[in-house]
Amino acid sequence: MLRSVLLPSLMMSALVVAVPPEPVAVTPQTSQPVVDCGNYCDNRDPALPPGSRRSVHQPGTSAPQRTGGPPSTGNAAPAAAAVICNKYCDGRDPALAPADRLTQTVTVGSRRISLHFDDADAMGWAAISATGQGDEVWLDRSFDAGVSWGSGSRLGNTSVPPGFGDWRTMMFNVDDWANFGVGLLRACGRPAGSSTIACTSWYRTTWNAGERRTAAATALMERYNLGNGLFDTTSWWNSANALTAIIDNIRLTGMNSYRYAIARTYNLNLPAWQGNFINDYNDDIAWWGLAWLAAYDLTGDSRYLNTARIGADHIFRYWDSVCGGGVWWSASRNYKNAITNSLYVQLNAALHNRIPGDTGYLQRARTGWTWFVNSKMINSANLVNDGLTTTTCANNNLTPWSYNQGVPLAALTELYRATGDTSLLTKARALADASTSSSFLNPGGILFDNGGGGDVPSFKGIYVRGLSTLNRALADRPYTTYLRRQADTAYTRDRSSADAYDQPWAGPFQRSDAARQHSAVDLMNAAG
Repeated sequence: MLRSVLLPSLMMSALVVAVPPEPVAVTPQTSQPVVDCGNYCDNRDPALPPGSRRSVHQPGTSAPQRTGGPPSTGNAAPAAAAVICNKYCDGRDPALAPADRLTQTVTVGSRRISLHFDDADAMGWAAISATGQGDEVWLDRSFDAGVSWGSGSRLGNTSVPPGFGDWRTMMFNVDDWANFGVGLLRACGRPAGSSTIACTSWYRTTWNAGERRTAAATALMERYNLGNGLFDTTSWWNSANALTAIIDNIRLTGMNSYRYAIARTYNLNLPAWQGNFINDYNDDIAWWGLAWLAAYDLTGDSRYLNTARIGADHIFRYWDSVCGGGVWWSASRNYKNAITNSLYVQLNAALHNRIPGDTGYLQRARTGWTWFVNSKMINSANLVNDGLTTTTCANNNLTPWSYNQGVPLAALTELYRATGDTSLLTKARALADASTSSSFLNPGGILFDNGGGGDVPSFKGIYVRGLSTLNRALADRPYTTYLRRQADTAYTRDRSSADAYDQPWAGPFQRSDAARQHSAVDLMNAAG
């Protein structure tokens, strides 16, 4: 997981810093990739060769070099910003705005700095009041969720002329539609002769963020890397889930603005690893297979279906008789775990439901579920532990992570659709009742995975996605109240000014990344 050394999160509070009154040259700072370890590390299968271990970046690429500058709050001269033209071009007079939405006001000395939006035209401007001659006011614009703003620093920088008590910049676009730039703005100002700058928090217009589902999706797309087709600040398999969340959001809300990410991700990453989204981790392969099935459902493009089939066929090679069946987690064949095998059932059942006349994928799904339910990974509390001890084939009693509860629900729902066997929904309902009522999983009634690392922030989103899949298949929609409670709590207590979300949905918000954010998108999708 990457952390910026410049601005690690979008905090709700305003930024006030002291800088020298005259700009001097500085060397841009860059962040370095780190392995983030909680209950386990990102690279957690030492039996595989180093090149096969999980990595924040796909093979052949390096960590994206984030520069923060020249930030308006630093002491470097601002770079010239390219003019962006959407409905209107940068530099439009705020007097022409049909509406004025004030987002936040901060103070520096006796001056008040405020950020305003014209939501109809998707533009914003900064204003300063209670001013003195020579006071400065400007905008910053970021296209990477507030990590850096070097190409959008001090937009419209202007000084208050004599005789004016209020002053403002011109209007600037938040987004760059022609170049798929998903942006944020903040307002900054400095009193004349002072070394202190005050900035509002980062905000955006309601364009592509008119309600909480689309706002969360837009905040996630701020982290989409156009260069590699993945999501910055998270890993390979997490990016599959982030893309799935975006595809689900398009389907549920009808907002097609981010549809371009589907083909872009596919085209840029098809050759990665061993090709066709295959690496040495069978759960990674299954996550991408499910993402491409979601893409196929949305677009009807058969290449996505074919890639999912290739992945499922590859995973099938890792089914053997050890512990009576099941597929291995990785190419090292040293662990049979719950997530890989529940994904195996879901992926094969989903393929059957999309391939007319299929019998093979259905048989794999049936056999996979029979083995899973008899494997004893489901404990006496109807929660799914992490996997089996290979030497004894017994439940290893490791943490019942939330995603291990959610994927079986989606798998059983797909298998029910394939077979019409209502006993599968009965079993799914029993598992869902156990996980939604578990005080271990839901302290204080709000879902929480007690662990760190780069993987864990994705777990809750996967859980609610699976739960909502089951909920929609049940006539009485028994889990709607639970899902809405999670979403309402997160929206109220765990959200930044820019609609970014942290890992604990009960709050408070401290930082976000693409894994945390896709979980929030999954949650908002699930709750409606």
